[in-house]
Amino acid sequence: MTRTLVVAGHGMVGHHLVRNLRFRDRRGTWRIVILAEEAHPAYNRVALSSYLEGTSASELSLADEEFLGDPMVDLRLSTAVTGIDRRARTVAAADSTVTAYDALVLATGSRPFLPPVPGRDLPGCFVYRTFDDLDAIRAAATPGRPGVVVGGGLLGLEAANALRLLGMRPHVVEMAPRLMPLQVDEGAGRVLARLVGELGVHVHCGTAIRSVDGGPDGRVRAVTLADGTTLESDLVVFSAGVRPRDELAGPAGLETAERGGFLVDEYCRTRDERSIWAVGECAAVRGRCHGLLAPGYRMAETVVEQLLGIGETPFPGADLSTKLKLLGVEVASFGDVHAESPGALEFVHADNAAGTYAKLVLGEDGRTLLGGVLAGDATAYPVLRALVGHELTAPPEQLLFTSSRD
Repeated sequence: MTRTLVVAGHGMVGHHLVRNLRFRDRRGTWRIVILAEEAHPAYNRVALSSYLEGTSASELSLADEEFLGDPMVDLRLSTAVTGIDRRARTVAAADSTVTAYDALVLATGSRPFLPPVPGRDLPGCFVYRTFDDLDAIRAAATPGRPGVVVGGGLLGLEAANALRLLGMRPHVVEMAPRLMPLQVDEGAGRVLARLVGELGVHVHCGTAIRSVDGGPDGRVRAVTLADGTTLESDLVVFSAGVRPRDELAGPAGLETAERGGFLVDEYCRTRDERSIWAVGECAAVRGRCHGLLAPGYRMAETVVEQLLGIGETPFPGADLSTKLKLLGVEVASFGDVHAESPGALEFVHADNAAGTYAKLVLGEDGRTLLGGVLAGDATAYPVLRALVGHELTAPPEQLLFTSSRD
């Protein structure tokens, strides 16, 4: 007998879950109803900045013709879930429809965090999350004029690059003492700041914004920093992190974690463990949310196994290793980036002339690789990441520099 799965949300993780389930559901056990908040099917949010370089929304879409024409998938756009009735096993949506489910997966994602500063609601303030956000930023951008990005993490640097692509002069304000504070150490942060500075991005670390200031027309005209500095600005993009979309939890009697997110166990099950799961940025696995894409995909696969009754593999935790190219600058981190393991040793090589930085974190034996950071040149990343937890196959400098020459 065919059963109904409702998926609340159609971001990258929700889409991965549906595609994975359809591929593995050979018997057609599940009919899937996707209730999507956005007007677009799932798209590659990681490559969102390319939308400003001329890539179309359809080119970034993850939903091909086969998916859209699948008779077992009912995709309803602009139809956000507004409530869950666990007793009746139904969900209510923004279009006033009520859909019954046998299983429900919450894939509602996250929303941008807006710091509580005066002026954040002025015309000219934006977030950086969707096609609609980028359309609004493009419409407001004036080439040659300054713009401020609040947040110097991954998404903040993407937003700064977006302003640069639109011809603006971007400033990045980061409260931490360095850019990308979660992914890189102080040395890599210095190299990154220098390289993006050479590209015309003005970096202000170790400070926060005190207020967004309006002009006579009521629109943004400047930003005042905590140290009293005033930065002239035509627009402000808030990219200071995200918060899980868990507002459906309370009315439905579902638990949330201390810092937000639907509280789930290692199998991504809520307290309604045979009916409701949560995956992706909205899921707090044993109390912890994971913002990267790879952990979200793994959560989705864990849930698919349970839906098909083919196993119960727990979510193994997140591999936070990452390799990125931000504003043309290569950055990579893997394993114990900040040398937090007991007895950890650090091997550091910085080449100021070349604009590169590399740090390897070794165990107290001096041979076991625990992690590392690369900035400016991440050629050695694949080899080094594969060696984490193992003894080095060559001296550190040989691993770094031989890979760079290959």
